Amino acid sequence: MSRPAGPYSPVLAAGDWVVTAGQIGLAPGPEGRPALVEGGTLAELRQALTNLTAVLAEEGATIDQVVKTTLFLVDMEEFGAVNEVWVEVFDQHRPTRSAVAVAALPLGARVEVEAWAYVPGRSA
Repeated sequence: MSRPAGPYSPVLAAGDWVVTAGQIGLAPGPEGRPALVEGGTLAELRQALTNLTAVLAEEGATIDQVVKTTLFLVDMEEFGAVNEVWVEVFDQHRPTRSAVAVAALPLGARVEVEAWAYVPGRSA
């Protein structure tokens, strides 16, 4: 998993909640430096969801415990295609989601995803 692109935590736990920062489609690139995956929005979304799964695991949460997501898209014309990729990860369990059109995202990304996961008993 890549380090954050700024001065923030990629994931934090607060009681029974695990909250992630927005994840973009970064993967190890040349010389081990993180780089956006090639292939456009859908490839970036697949990688962002892989990254989301990884940061959740850091705090003992799984993708199936996600109850709220926010999806940031540079191009809302890709919304339908994004939904097709979305169900690859959220197949049986469908968290709530807000989708927001944005003018730009960090590092030239086309899509970003953040999530809240509820992990009952985590704070015990």
